[in-house]
Amino acid sequence: MTPGIYAQRFDDLDTVVQLGVASGQVIDVSFPETVPDDAATDHEVFTLIGDYLDGDRLALTDVEIALTVPTDHRQVLEALQNVSAGNTVTVSRLARLAGMDEDSEEDAATVRDALQANPVPLLIPDHRVHDAQGATPPNVAATLRDLEDD
Repeated sequence: MTPGIYAQRFDDLDTVVQLGVASGQVIDVSFPETVPDDAATDHEVFTLIGDYLDGDRLALTDVEIALTVPTDHRQVLEALQNVSAGNTVTVSRLARLAGMDEDSEEDAATVRDALQANPVPLLIPDHRVHDAQGATPPNVAATLRDLEDD
């Protein structure tokens, strides 16, 4: 993957998806209102996103990502990657999956913080945690959950 900023509008999500790519890995996913003038619009990950939106729920599982987050956030985000499409978890369940204490308010706060700071939403599906807001905008998260329920 060529380093740079890529963006493309996805009508199914009613938003633009922007990727930051470095060293062959996606390092950032965001949802700007419009495609930035300096962004390239063609990237192989966009094809995979299209496949995912068309029903291939495994299309995004092999995208190379780089996480530069604190260790406790990494535990949470890596655990979340194991929650398959069409399934959801609670914050307490995700804490347990990440090796944390599901009854600890401190660990629950760590899970929520990790979800909100998720650098690659969509690729790490924070929309699958139904009692916390991740980095995916609420309207996009709702659309993704609806797509996965079909």
